Amino acid sequence: MTDDTAKPWGGRFDEPTDAFVEAFTASVGFDRRLYREDIAGSIAHARMLADQGVIAADEAETIVAGLEAIRGRIEAGGFQWRVDLEDVHMNIEAALTREVGDVGKKLHTGRSRNDQVATDLRLWLRGQVDAIAGELARLQRGLIEVAEREAETILPGFTHLQTAQPVTFGHHMLAWFEMLHRDHQRLLDARERLNVSPLGVAALAGTTYPVDREATARALGFDGVAANSLDAVSDRDFALEFCSVAAICMTHLSRMAEEMVLWSSAQFDFVDLGDAFCTGSSIMPQKKNPDVPELVRGKTGRVNGHLFALLTLMKSQPLAYNKDNQEDKEPLFDAVDTLAGSLRAFADLVPRMTVKAENMREAARRGYATATDLADYLVRKGVAFRDAHEVVGRAVRHGISTGRDLGEMELAELQRFSDAIGADVFEVLTLEGSVAARDHIGGTAPARVRIAAAEARQRLERLAAD
Repeated sequence: MTDDTAKPWGGRFDEPTDAFVEAFTASVGFDRRLYREDIAGSIAHARMLADQGVIAADEAETIVAGLEAIRGRIEAGGFQWRVDLEDVHMNIEAALTREVGDVGKKLHTGRSRNDQVATDLRLWLRGQVDAIAGELARLQRGLIEVAEREAETILPGFTHLQTAQPVTFGHHMLAWFEMLHRDHQRLLDARERLNVSPLGVAALAGTTYPVDREATARALGFDGVAANSLDAVSDRDFALEFCSVAAICMTHLSRMAEEMVLWSSAQFDFVDLGDAFCTGSSIMPQKKNPDVPELVRGKTGRVNGHLFALLTLMKSQPLAYNKDNQEDKEPLFDAVDTLAGSLRAFADLVPRMTVKAENMREAARRGYATATDLADYLVRKGVAFRDAHEVVGRAVRHGISTGRDLGEMELAELQRFSDAIGADVFEVLTLEGSVAARDHIGGTAPARVRIAAAEARQRLERLAAD
């Protein structure tokens, strides 16, 4: 009979582990979420051992059946996780031995918890990356749809949060798309380096058993095997790289969130975010708080913190595996959960955002947004740009003092600043004329926005197909 309370590694020790140390060093409280990947890796390993003649075929199938039964109990909520067994790996292995008897003890032949956990973590993160890529694509598709719908909607474009030039809301949505498209590319690029199998290198030096690492890699959907055993068990670049991608993506979401918060305020009143994405105040009945974008903006800080935590974790570790690496999971898990949740929230919110086009247009009209158009008009009339800049600056100062926009002034009034100004000037001083004139690649003209939106959809489809 197997001693159900014995440590799997206990042969070396004379005394039991201190109860506090046992709890302090255990990771099963958070790494149990790797159970599917742990069981999948164990099944692939057991079948490989049988194929290589290390264990008998019927032993491998007994092990596989036992592991599948354990997976079923975990998913049904009937599995007892034990802190004294430290982690997900030992909990499942001990349960396997209880399930199938001593043959379960053969499963760990030719491997170590070092390559086992590295394999589990890569498998788990690969699945999460694929799910996150799906949410990213969903948000990007929503942005394209809004861009097409609002290709002619004009709002002020800002620099320094001051009105600069008129742009279209569709163009602004495609700017968000571009930010996320780079994130999507980075995520898929990181996935390539992630999808490499460490399984079969054992603790750090390889194993004397005739393992077939390529076979287990294929069975688990990896693109190849890690080339060096020391690096395979100690590398956490894939976690660092994911958290770096996540931090950049969350920064982009935070910038989007900031604009949503501003636009939905009474001072801007450009958009309504929808009741489903806002909450009220406990004391002020009129309030509609943009909690979803505010939380996304706030959660960016925790993901940035997780990246720095992992960088700090890895910076002083000698080869090969060290217990420090147990600390990689909680930051990684939370970074994944936070990014996935934030993307889901925005993918739901963006298509349902109500655009207040008249308020946007009025804001653009008030801010001398066509001043640069007037300067360009003067340049086309032969005025040097710096002189044109001075002319328009004086005209704007006059507009401020009289409370009127450039397009609201009389022709004679404008001609006081330059005799190069003719009756055709009003064609460039309209908001519609301003945006329509910027009809080039990357420009804000409605026609160009529609072309760019169609191209964005094609780029997204190609990315998904690669």
